[in-house]
Amino acid sequence: MQDDTVRIDTGRVRGVVKGDHVLFQGIPYAAPPKGELRWSAPQRPASWAGVRDATRPGNPCPQVGSSYSDTKATDEDCLVLNVVTPKTKSAPKPVMVWLHGDGAVGAGHFFDGSRLAAQGDVVVVTLNYRLGVFGGFGLPGLAGSGTFGLQDQRAALEWVRRNAEAFGGDPGNVTLFGVSYGATSVAAHLVSPPSHGLFHRAVMHSGFALVDLPAESWYPGLGALPWLGWRERTEVEGSGRAVAAELGCADLACLRALPAERLLDHPQVMNIFQPFGYDELPPDLLAAGRFARVPVLAGATKDEHRNIVDIFRGEVTADGYPRLLAAAFGDRAAEVAAEYPLADFATPNLAWAQVLTDRVWARATFRQHQLLSAHTTTYAFEFADPGATEQGATHSSDIDYLFPSDGRRSPLSDQLIGYWTNFARSGDPNGDPNGTVLPRWPTFHEGHVQSLAPDAIGNVDYATTHRLAFWSGK
Repeated sequence: MQDDTVRIDTGRVRGVVKGDHVLFQGIPYAAPPKGELRWSAPQRPASWAGVRDATRPGNPCPQVGSSYSDTKATDEDCLVLNVVTPKTKSAPKPVMVWLHGDGAVGAGHFFDGSRLAAQGDVVVVTLNYRLGVFGGFGLPGLAGSGTFGLQDQRAALEWVRRNAEAFGGDPGNVTLFGVSYGATSVAAHLVSPPSHGLFHRAVMHSGFALVDLPAESWYPGLGALPWLGWRERTEVEGSGRAVAAELGCADLACLRALPAERLLDHPQVMNIFQPFGYDELPPDLLAAGRFARVPVLAGATKDEHRNIVDIFRGEVTADGYPRLLAAAFGDRAAEVAAEYPLADFATPNLAWAQVLTDRVWARATFRQHQLLSAHTTTYAFEFADPGATEQGATHSSDIDYLFPSDGRRSPLSDQLIGYWTNFARSGDPNGDPNGTVLPRWPTFHEGHVQSLAPDAIGNVDYATTHRLAFWSGK
């Protein structure tokens, strides 16, 4: 392996050449949000003398881990990003900026962008942003309440605009893409004027910009939520005031003086503050057409809720299924049970998961396509590889095909990388890069949702598959 050194606006950084790509890790894009900068807008990072080592990842942002993530972290010096660029030098390349999901756990370096960069001839940027209480906290009078993680992402985009050329990237051709909470973040940037002009294309995997939740559809005991991804700013500030009192603090200075570990010890504090706080809710802005007019590629997976049911609820019994339907749908529960009878499914878990895949995810995703395509070029997809996981094409299972973690290469992975990098290059996923055959992908405006499955890429009757006529108004 060889070193590769480039100069950015804060100094020189040294990455490492690995075969067909060059990797830089742990580059600060903002100052550490500690002390007075905790719950403040991100500030420009300090410059350095000499050459900064960028061959190892930086700190993940503070997080407590979960049943599906072992990562625990407490260091707030975490606003760093990673850059992967092809080894070959040519004309300025498209830049793809990745926002990881969850909102309470994760880090940019968990996603290996080397194949995406080298095979697609693009520059890939992954980043860390403030999570949970550190990213979404609010108090009355606190500027930016509920949006600090979003502001971090915007700061990273500003860093890309300043520094993309140093890595062979084109700052005038940036694609913002993300999954789950990261995809919802992309929607937030679409409707946030301060972010406009910092990216030129948008990709959303299984976002919940328009998702509402019936009761019991996520955690046991969770009531119905009008939106999964958004909360009114006043609600965020009220939650913050309550948590501050529980932590024994009467003002912001006291809260900023608490160790990160103390905040992380608060029951469920990472999850309370995940949703963004807004004065005008993004679903209303999307419906009004008040968003950036950039080409969009968006979709969901065919079996979205299967792993969510297993992770957050566990076993659903035959006796429990009608009780869940009653809690979620009230006097319409019998109608839903008749449409999704247990006899049609191998297990009650699969029945409940299909109900929620169709009602929660497919309905909202299709509506999102309709709102976006009314104003901008929109390509819609459904990831449908039944072998993606043991449970099928579940939530986030498509991401391994863009960021293969073990070096595996498959025809479907090649095709997804081809489509996505074509889109990053021109705003159109069509074309046959590097000999990879890509079936034609019409826009959603033409009524098309592209099913992505091994040897079965083409149109899917999404509305019929997910019974959207049945769910209209429910």
